[in-house]
Amino acid sequence: MKFTKMHGISNDYVYVDCFREKVEDPARTARYVSRRRTGIGSDGLILIEPSDLADCRMRMFNADGSEGDMCGNGIRCVGKYVYDHKIAVTDPMTVETRAGVKTLTFCLEAGKVAAVTVDMGEPRQTSAVPEPICVAGKDYTFTGISMGNPHAVYLMDGIDALDLEKIGPAFEHHERFPERTNSEFIQILDRGHIKMRVWERGSGETWACGTGACASVVAASLLGYVDDQVTVSLKGGDLTVRWDHESGHVFMTGPAAEVFTGEIFLPG
Repeated sequence: MKFTKMHGISNDYVYVDCFREKVEDPARTARYVSRRRTGIGSDGLILIEPSDLADCRMRMFNADGSEGDMCGNGIRCVGKYVYDHKIAVTDPMTVETRAGVKTLTFCLEAGKVAAVTVDMGEPRQTSAVPEPICVAGKDYTFTGISMGNPHAVYLMDGIDALDLEKIGPAFEHHERFPERTNSEFIQILDRGHIKMRVWERGSGETWACGTGACASVVAASLLGYVDDQVTVSLKGGDLTVRWDHESGHVFMTGPAAEVFTGEIFLPG
């Protein structure tokens, strides 16, 4: 199987061009390639496929093989791959996902995509603002936001000190979230800047999450802590998120990078 390794502020995936390749068992393949010691190493697998609805289709699989509905960092890399490899040289570009068709616009450098703005659509509130919750015997509050996939946003101080490897699974698998959830832990720096760490369902802590950054800005806005445009600082870098209240849509801007290409022989 030929592949391309790409990342959006260190949220890294193995990408397969399914205009040319065929992946028989994506869930199994995702588990195999994601292993950082015995596979390629990634937060998951993303398939770039033909679409009857858009310029291309994105299918995203977490490191545990579960299929996700949407990935903000991943879709930026899909747009870069499709544009740079001339599958569809269109700007704006449309990408079909399980969360609907998303529209991308590009910032080009020397004819290649350097950064991408994604219209992430309208957020949907899925909890009270905020809602109390007890996790592993400790009381918290969260704000539930769907960006096509589920997020629970926790506002707190000192997020750098959190031991997410220890506490993350309890948040992901809490009975309040029967289908599991992505958990964002955010710290307000000022009205235009927040810091965020994320525990993604199916992948654990990742260095960035685009949909999580969008959900965090929406949650912080609903709580009255931030303005409409916010810089979100994650372990892997920064994203710019703008909530346009006139349209109701959230727009996310960030870089996309191609790291290397290769070929891997999958076990039978």
